[in-house]
Amino acid sequence: METLSFPRYNVAEIVIHIRNKILTGADGKNLTKNDLYPNPKPEVLHMIYMRALQIVYGIRLEHFYMMPVNSEVMYPHLMEGFLPFSNLVTHLDSFLPICRVHDFETADILCPKAKRTSRFLSGIINFIHFREACRETYMEFLWQYKSSADKMQQLNAAHQEALMKLERLDSVPVEEQEEFKQLSDDIQELQQSLNQDFHQKTIVLQEGNSQKKSNISEKTKRLNELKLSVVSLKEIQENLKTKIVDSPEKLKNYKEKMKDKVQKLKNARQEVVEKYELYGDSVDCLPSCQLEVQLYRKKIQDLSDNKEKLASILKESLNLEDQIESGESELKKLKTEENSFKRLMIVKKEKLATVQFKINKKHEDVKQYKRTVIEDCNKVQEKRGAVCKQVTTINQEIQKYKFEIQQLKDATEREKLKFQEIFLNLKTALEKYHEGIEKATEDSYAKIDEKTAELKRKMFKMST
Repeated sequence: METLSFPRYNVAEIVIHIRNKILTGADGKNLTKNDLYPNPKPEVLHMIYMRALQIVYGIRLEHFYMMPVNSEVMYPHLMEGFLPFSNLVTHLDSFLPICRVHDFETADILCPKAKRTSRFLSGIINFIHFREACRETYMEFLWQYKSSADKMQQLNAAHQEALMKLERLDSVPVEEQEEFKQLSDDIQELQQSLNQDFHQKTIVLQEGNSQKKSNISEKTKRLNELKLSVVSLKEIQENLKTKIVDSPEKLKNYKEKMKDKVQKLKNARQEVVEKYELYGDSVDCLPSCQLEVQLYRKKIQDLSDNKEKLASILKESLNLEDQIESGESELKKLKTEENSFKRLMIVKKEKLATVQFKINKKHEDVKQYKRTVIEDCNKVQEKRGAVCKQVTTINQEIQKYKFEIQQLKDATEREKLKFQEIFLNLKTALEKYHEGIEKATEDSYAKIDEKTAELKRKMFKMST
């Protein structure tokens, strides 16, 4: 797996990649194939390695010429020429295993070989490509995280605004609470008063209607009775008319005839009386005429009886006329009463119709008010439902973004753990390196001490 961990590039491809990715400016333009193959130049390789470490770790050029802080050196000026090389070796020793190169040696810098250097450079180029790809994906994730965080903030702000709007919609402002309470109390009082007035008016109208219905029923009974009496009087009148005369003209003619007859009878009576007186004077002298006188007396008696009968008939006719006139007057009165009752009935019906119209209008107004209140409530409920839907969608999006953020956090945690492992590996490598340097310094110090002792001995011998 180590041999197949990254693709191998030829020299031309390595030069192109180094010019594009690692070296810039005049250094990249001046780079040629002869610098890497067949005999790589150590100076060019040092520059390429330093630039790669600068790209990956951000190590500046002056850091290669600085002593490590965690190491104590008795004579640091002795290592000034050796510091760039040692720092480069230590950094490459920790960097190339990351690039899947595990056989790096110091001789690869001092005396580089073409195949090994091409393999090292291929691993470095592959790692730089991998790093850039990972960096791009990480930047994309970071940008998505930032955008999702911004969206999260916007959604939280929108959520808070929606909650505030919901609270504003649900709650009444402090300034308007008293007015709202007063209006609600007034509305309740008005509803109660309207209901009470409507109930009282309906009761009064029902009582009035029942009373009027009873009065109307009584009056209709009386009217029916009067109609029956009128019918009976009409029948009596018809009977009387049939008894007396069919028409008033005939009655008048009959009366005139009767008057003429009475006058004639009076005249005849007068004549008879005169004749009777004459006959009375001549009765004594005319006994033979007694029979005629008796006959005349009988006739006179019959005439007086007829006269009495005529007087009784006239009285009866006058009584009947008076009865007819009184019946006609009563009939006219009944007709006027009937017309007045009809007018009263029409007026009361009109009043009842107006009252019923007012009641229906009040019912319609109350129903319309209820409809408007219900419509307003439905509108408020619809708005509240829409806001609730928006809030639910926002909450769902928030949950989604939270889940994505959690995933990003998990990914960052994983990356962090990886980087921590890398850091620990680097730290252990640095510690090993520092331990090696310390051992080397100690050995060098021991050698220096030995040499100084030998020099002192020689100097002492020379002096003696």
